[in-house]
Amino acid sequence: MIRPKIPPHLRAQMDGPAYLGPTTFSKVAGISEEAELDQWRPDFAIMGAPFDDATTYRPGARFGPRAVRIANYQIPGWHLDLEVAPFEELTVVDYGDAVCPPGQTEASHQAIYERVRQIASRDIIPVVIGGDHSITLPSATAVADSVGRGKLGIVHFDAHADTAADSFGNPLSHGTPMRRLVESGAVPGPNFIQIGLRGYWPPKEVFDWMREQGMRWHPMEEIWRLGVAEVVRRAVGEAMDGPELIYVSVDIDVLDPGFAPGTGTPEPGGMDPADLLRAIRQVALHTPVVAMDVVEVAPANDPAELTAQNANRCIMEFISAVAAKRRGARGMAALGEPSRAARG
Repeated sequence: MIRPKIPPHLRAQMDGPAYLGPTTFSKVAGISEEAELDQWRPDFAIMGAPFDDATTYRPGARFGPRAVRIANYQIPGWHLDLEVAPFEELTVVDYGDAVCPPGQTEASHQAIYERVRQIASRDIIPVVIGGDHSITLPSATAVADSVGRGKLGIVHFDAHADTAADSFGNPLSHGTPMRRLVESGAVPGPNFIQIGLRGYWPPKEVFDWMREQGMRWHPMEEIWRLGVAEVVRRAVGEAMDGPELIYVSVDIDVLDPGFAPGTGTPEPGGMDPADLLRAIRQVALHTPVVAMDVVEVAPANDPAELTAQNANRCIMEFISAVAAKRRGARGMAALGEPSRAARG
């Protein structure tokens, strides 16, 4: 298939330093219309969901998509552990943002649903940058409707379960999307795997409801006792216990606030970036992933772009692992083999 050519001056900007040129994700080609998906036929389409009217503490995640897109000091070329050049192995485009009118939750969620559906229905992997975590409800529903309900599982990295019946009376809060997904039938409860839960919310009755649905979770206490590698190994096994396809959802507050201060509901005692990136890598390498979202980056509270950079790298780790898997590469460090240098 002949893809559209990029004009020379724009190509020069895209090939220049990270701060030069268009503000697409890692400076990949930007498209905006549904017909362009058919012209490009990309492997991945990055899109923004700039909506944060469902937050319950600090707002600002509506500015997350733009911040995460540009949080690079260089354009990622060669993944040192996986030994793959992701943007050479895969075609990745930036599909712009869903049009989310401020203060209108239903209209914003519908716009997110429709734009994700445009991507997923073409067997393109959507990567959705939030926005608050309420955007996972329309995003994962669109993927489930595209691949067939009952076939999709979710691996969910978060400090919070997001399974409340409502938050301050709001059933579409960022604290409720996982409950709505289970109740709607978009994703069966036993196909939900959660990693990194900690703190003081939600209350016991919510976890009782989760047990009734067959949901499974691995709190930070378990990570502390067993180590990240073992917890992720168990989570991957659970993720493949039934589901045919996997959606990965990353709330950046799964990281300790020391690594991700720019988020709406920071919870001390979380993961560090090295462990989170490798966990995402393992899930993407060993399960049939078809979608991802990264949410809750609030740039106004993010000195030195720490949170945005970590979110950007979560996406790059996901894309790189898929690139390595499709090429048949065996990343040395990812699979516990001696490094090239160690082998001599």
